[in-house]
Amino acid sequence: MREVSQAMRQLTDQELADYHTNERINDRGVRLDALLAKAAVGYAQTELDETSGLVRELTAGAVTSTRSPGLRTWVAERVSERARGLMVGANGRPCLDKTVRANMLNLAEECPDEIPSDVADVIRYADAVAASSTAKFQRLLSLSDMAGHRVRGAFVFAGGSATGRASSYGAQVHNSPRKCVRQADACRDAMVSGLPVAPQYGPRVSDVLKGMLRPALTASSERHRLIVADWSSIEARVTPWASASPGGERKLSLFRNGSDIYKHNAAATYAVPIEQVTDAQRQVGKVQELALGYAGGVGAFASMGRVYGLSMPEAEAERMVRAWRRANAWAVDYWTALESAYTRAMRNPGYEFKAGRVTYLYDGQHLWYALPSGRVLCYPFARLDSDGVSYAKAAWKPAADAKEWPRGRLWRGLACENITQAIAADVLREALRALEPRGVVLHVHDEIVIDCPVDAVDETAAYMADVMSTPPPWAAGLPLSAEQKIMQRYGK
Repeated sequence: MREVSQAMRQLTDQELADYHTNERINDRGVRLDALLAKAAVGYAQTELDETSGLVRELTAGAVTSTRSPGLRTWVAERVSERARGLMVGANGRPCLDKTVRANMLNLAEECPDEIPSDVADVIRYADAVAASSTAKFQRLLSLSDMAGHRVRGAFVFAGGSATGRASSYGAQVHNSPRKCVRQADACRDAMVSGLPVAPQYGPRVSDVLKGMLRPALTASSERHRLIVADWSSIEARVTPWASASPGGERKLSLFRNGSDIYKHNAAATYAVPIEQVTDAQRQVGKVQELALGYAGGVGAFASMGRVYGLSMPEAEAERMVRAWRRANAWAVDYWTALESAYTRAMRNPGYEFKAGRVTYLYDGQHLWYALPSGRVLCYPFARLDSDGVSYAKAAWKPAADAKEWPRGRLWRGLACENITQAIAADVLREALRALEPRGVVLHVHDEIVIDCPVDAVDETAAYMADVMSTPPPWAAGLPLSAEQKIMQRYGK
């Protein structure tokens, strides 16, 4: 550990101050509804037992648990060759992980002949068990203190290696489902009383538990409230700002004017006046904005479309991608400029190459990039190979048979995403520095949560809105907007 510490660059004074801000938030912690968490663990175990019984019945005893290694074999023997082709993980090995299950269930819905209904049911049960919140509720209980039921130490400073974004530990608020049970208080009372919760509060118990993860975190007392504020479309604003281009500036003007970006996308795609854009067309514009900003193609568009219930033939999806890129030519030029800058930096060690508001430099071993804030990030042990730039990738658990540290490939879409998220992280750090003394208990990339006494809510909320809507001095011209909600239980 001493050698690792000596090999790393020292934190700047500003980074050290941000680290201390993070640790004060960790020490403050957030209150857990312990009774709800304990009830949730019991519900989850009951559903797990019932699901295991259904799986045994559907497989005639061949599979006794959805966590059994034999499940993948049982499924593979009963599906089409096309479906078996989906059963490959990111590492190229056979698997039935979350992504594979989602793809197979989509295929079962679109082409029932490819995956028999009983096999699809087993996959759904496996998905439900894997998504079970038992471990998360149990983890929250184990981390909370006995006196005030506060969960502390939730945030890892600069946990994201390529961006410096914070990650979360224990409470895992960065990974909590966004969708919450609508009647959270009533659902909580039912759970604590041991009453049935499905289908009244969700289709399945696992769905209810997922929807109660966020509401399990609450204000300190009945005399306190949570002020939950998030930046509106911050990544969609940061990317054109980071490009420092006339086209990017025109995009930013739409945000400054309060225009509906999704409608503008749809109007350009369908060649209709913006006031004539239909709800269905706006949905297409929304998927375009969310899926294509980081050089995404048809695959990214289709994947994001499934999230929003949008499905269309591949040829039509390709037309949507081309239309968005034509209307946002500045973005394509920016991606190209980034690729040129980091590639030229790799070929010319010791020289700086700028793209938009970011500067790259290769020191002969590591590829660095400097942000507008002055913060510097690194792609370690970078190499310029025949197929582009690669770098040593952060990994806690390399494959058992790995012969070298795993490597990632830097491409223009990833470079753009890393820059945008890193700049957004700097905006978050600036805001946390100002807001932490007011009682920050949670933060999730584009969201900050303050635990505040009831009589100070209005004044704190106004201050919070002012801080989050004012760009830092180094981000002049970046239009920011924040929306706030007041609640007793954490939610969306």
